[in-house]
Amino acid sequence: MNRYSFASMFAPELSQYLAFKEDMGFYGNSRIWYLKRFDAYCVEHDLRVFDRDTVEGWVAAQLERSGRYRSWMSYIRDFGRWLVVHGNKNAYVLTDQWKAPFVPAHPYLMTSHEIEAFFSAAVQLDVRSPWQWQALAFFTLMHSCGIRTGEGRALLTEHVDLDEGHIDICWSKGNRSRRLPLTDEVTGVLRTCNQLSTKRFGPSRQSFFVSAAGSQVTSAAVGKVFNRIWDQAGIQRPTKGQQPRPYDFRHHFAYANIERWMTKGKDVTAMLPYLSRYMGHGTIDSTYYYIHTSPDFMDTYAQITQKSELLLPEVGFE
Repeated sequence: MNRYSFASMFAPELSQYLAFKEDMGFYGNSRIWYLKRFDAYCVEHDLRVFDRDTVEGWVAAQLERSGRYRSWMSYIRDFGRWLVVHGNKNAYVLTDQWKAPFVPAHPYLMTSHEIEAFFSAAVQLDVRSPWQWQALAFFTLMHSCGIRTGEGRALLTEHVDLDEGHIDICWSKGNRSRRLPLTDEVTGVLRTCNQLSTKRFGPSRQSFFVSAAGSQVTSAAVGKVFNRIWDQAGIQRPTKGQQPRPYDFRHHFAYANIERWMTKGKDVTAMLPYLSRYMGHGTIDSTYYYIHTSPDFMDTYAQITQKSELLLPEVGFE
């Protein structure tokens, strides 16, 4: 059965492949989204053979609109391998020459003054789109809960419980869903946003944050609105080095918690697994990354990582 509305010549195989991945415990929406793009590309160009021209043609077209992260290449490569294993010996498997090296981004460390100025400007954002009322809510959620930009974009209305005060991040990066509690202040901001969006689009909208057409907001739109607010706030941009971006709210959330724990005299090593789970990290190593981005923690980084070897095997978040 074609659960995903594939329409190309490869529709049956794509559906079977995704069913196989789900049986293996992989439910990520990202894989489905990109394979739907591949399916649409094949329909548009009337492609009927899973060969090198078909696969690399789509990859080349996709690269024109993609950013730094190119993990989506693994989806089409894995699908090709699956086709070969399941009888299509001539199916093309994307070669490793298409693998793009991962270049980790260095975060822009926001100051308290910059954050205050940013949110003051967000309240007064003058645009003719839903961002007029939802910019404050979107970035407040990133700042207060440390969610990824994509997680905010993918948030559905059914995932936001304003009565109980929590949000559900479903099938996020690496198939790690989680429930995040909200403070009363954040809940109030989201409630105002929801009321205005419901008034504009009706109670049947699916995405919590929507475009002017009522659809899910794009990554490009989030970045554009962030830059507009930043400049409207009159915050200086660095002339060299990393420029501020929405994802830096997630970085700030991580190292602000770590610094607060250290200031209060808490055992940061013991707290890191909880932070890792809250942020949806696959391994504790991803959480350690935030320690070395915090200037006040450079001197203690070695001691924290050494102590963790005794604690982490007992945590069981993996």
